[in-house]
Amino acid sequence: MPGVYRTTITHTRRKPWKRTFKHRSYLWLVDLDHLPDHGVLGRFEARDHLGWPHATLRGNVTAFLARNDIDLTTAAGPGRILLAAHPRAFGHCFNPISVFWCFDGDGRPAGTVVEVHNTYGDRHAYLVFPDEQGRASTAKQMYVSPFHGVDGSYELAVPTPSDRLAVAVTLRSDDGAVFSASLTGERVAGAGRPTALRAAPAGIRGALLIRMHGVWLWTRRLRVQGRPTHHQAGVS
Repeated sequence: MPGVYRTTITHTRRKPWKRTFKHRSYLWLVDLDHLPDHGVLGRFEARDHLGWPHATLRGNVTAFLARNDIDLTTAAGPGRILLAAHPRAFGHCFNPISVFWCFDGDGRPAGTVVEVHNTYGDRHAYLVFPDEQGRASTAKQMYVSPFHGVDGSYELAVPTPSDRLAVAVTLRSDDGAVFSASLTGERVAGAGRPTALRAAPAGIRGALLIRMHGVWLWTRRLRVQGRPTHHQAGVS
């Protein structure tokens, strides 16, 4: 199942006026027990995600689950955690959203961790329990866009990946759905160094496009919201 996906990312703002932008990218799906390492072209490091930067990704996610009374270990084994995210490449890593699908030792879904990052260096991990279609909802807890506050809730679609990867987030407030983002993709053949070379710039390009889009919105005089201080124990 782990591999690289060629993706299409779509952002749609619905309030106070509608605007959509779309771009192509790549995203990795990896097993936290068998992380690929392509050096400067792509490696997955604990410092880029929730928890203690000097631990392991697996250890940090396991600790987060334990704080929420979830233990993946059964008589059959320690369980499995899959991560969809950009790796650190060329010294840079940015993931607007990272998704960890967690399975216990018997292969049963035990919860999904949706980790959201903003461009200010903050992050927040949401633990959700999707239904059979991969749908879940949770209250928004962190400032992400300068054009939204921290009110509202997220409607999520995070079905377990297969040859197809699909993740969708809709921000809903008292005014209804105000923003949505989606990522869809198909697995590409191979996950070796040539694929890593093609995928390496994806995170950098995505961060640049997000900032450019923010500037575009600011020049249209969309009102900027104040950013509160954020901290989540054991995560950021």
